[in-house]
Parts: sequence; C-alpha cells; structure tokens
Amino acid sequence: MNIKYSNPQISEPTGKQIMRMYRTMLLIRSTEEHLIRSHQRGLVHGACHTYIGEEAIAAGVCANLTTNDAVFSTHRGHGHALAKGVTPHKLIAELFGKAEGCSGGRGGSMHLFAPEIGLMGTSGIVGPCILQAAGAGYSFKLMKSGRVAAAFFGDGASNNGAFHEGLNMAAIWKLPVIFICENNQFATEVPISYSGGNPEIAQRAATYNIPGVSVDGNDVLAVCRAAEAAVARARTAGGPTLIEC
Repeated sequence: MNIKYSNPQISEPTGKQIMRMYRTMLLIRSTEEHLIRSHQRGLVHGACHTYIGEEAIAAGVCANLTTNDAVFSTHRGHGHALAKGVTPHKLIAELFGKAEGCSGGRGGSMHLFAPEIGLMGTSGIVGPCILQAAGAGYSFKLMKSGRVAAAFFGDGASNNGAFHEGLNMAAIWKLPVIFICENNQFATEVPISYSGGNPEIAQRAATYNIPGVSVDGNDVLAVCRAAEAAVARARTAGGPTLIEC
C-alpha cells in the first residue's frame, strides 16, 4: 500500500514552473541524443548510459530542490546533472575528456561532480548514492541547515543491502532525505519480478514506517507533486520519503 501524505500546503505547479520543467526535459533529451551520436562516432570513450525516457523524473524532482540541496546519483546520471544545473557544455566536455568538463575531464559518463550547484556525485557502483544521501541528510540535520538530500537509483539497487541500510537509518533519525527509485523494470537483463520478493518497491517504505508513493515516471506533474510533498516533509523535520517512478 502507499502511505498518503498529510501536507495540505502542496499546490499545483504554476504555468512558469510547468514550462521550466518542459524545458528541462527537452534539454535532457536533446543533450542525450547528441551524446549518442557522438558515442557512435567514437568521440565519447567508455560507457555512455543515457537518461532517455526518464526525463520527467529528474525534471519533476529537481524543480523542488535548491542549489543548496544535495543530489547523489547513479551511473545513469546525465539527466540528474542537467536538471540540477550542470550546463550541456560542461556535461558534453566531461564525456569528451576535456578539462572544462564538470569533473575536469577525468570522470566521464558515470562520475559527474558539481558541488557548487549541489550535484555531489554520480557513481558507477550500484547503491552507494543511497548511503551517501543518508549521510548528507544526517549532517544537514545536525547543522539544522534546512537542506535536503536526494538519492536517485534504479530498481536493481532496491535489492542491494545499501537500500535497507540507508532507508533504515534515515527512518530512525528522521533524516531530510528523498529516495527516488527509477524503476525501469530491469536491472541489466534481470526483470524486477524475478529479482525482488516484492516488486512493488514503494510498498517497502512501510517496513521502515516512512511514506512511500508510486507515481508514473513519465508524468512530470505527478512526479513534481510527489517530490514537493516529500521535500516539504523533509524540510519540516518530518523525515525521509521513498518515491517510486
């Protein structure tokens, strides 16, 4: 079951906010298509995991975050970087191995870093972003900063020990963290119905007595509403939320 939010202050996005999210989605798609062509031409070395098809998730969540809020991401993090404020130039330069890239040309597709805008890193390893976000949330709470940490991860990470550890500690200490599971139904080639005892990932939140909600990851307004509620809850010492998209 999904635990419903009890925040009456959540409002519908304004026309300007909707247009901003649309532009973010379009920016992500256009940049990723350019990177695909560049990868095919041999200009991008190594892996190039694109975010095509999931643009609404990054756009809807990051629309509710500030520069001071921290985002931790996965190997498929181009969209999160762009939605958080990394410019296409810095992202593309990074994948091209250029010094002006967001990680100085040394990180490549899976290791993007821009702390000045709150992108605290993407990782080629499955699951650490969950623990990193919990750790950031702990520091934010100790400092009483009002900041929020967000972790983006795939359904494969939900069967990783880091998922339990991160959500459990965030729940115990009521940390200001949003856990966003981008469920594309497959972890590499393994379907979620095979890899998880309970494929309804949002339902797992009840185990930790925190809110869990499942929304259509292609509906940017639904994602935005869920994220707004989760951010509001986190900023008011309400603790973490799990959002499945």
